[in-house]
Amino acid sequence: MFCPGDYPSIMGTVLALTTASAYGADLDRHEAITLVTGEAGGIEGDRHIGKRRAVTVVCTGELAVAAAEHGVDSIDGVTTRRNIVVDLDELPREHGARFTIGATELEVWRDCAPCELMNEFFGDGAREALQQRCGISATVISGGTINVGDSIVFT
Repeated sequence: MFCPGDYPSIMGTVLALTTASAYGADLDRHEAITLVTGEAGGIEGDRHIGKRRAVTVVCTGELAVAAAEHGVDSIDGVTTRRNIVVDLDELPREHGARFTIGATELEVWRDCAPCELMNEFFGDGAREALQQRCGISATVISGGTINVGDSIVFT
């Protein structure tokens, strides 16, 4: 399991950025998103702005493990409906762990538990395979712009 103190820094790359204007709305893909701070913090234009679960992040490494357990070739990060998909082996789940993406800084709020939609999207059993592998939610500490291709660094 990931432990931020075990490494000087862990780095990956942003592969995809998405938002949805409302619960259940179609996802919009972006080349860049803007993060804002404060009580109304989160991603401009996203359904989770102003909530503790303001920004969600999922990584390809954990999705690959879930796909293998589920018996499928892959699980698409965008289809999980997380805001940011990164090329990284795993994400920390410890509340308060800090990380940067581009010029922004975020703090882990908690693990994003997979919902029943995961079975709908990826087949029966996907929700179970995605336990502790369906991303994290985070709070914005320092706002700014995130672009596809930016680095994500946990220190």
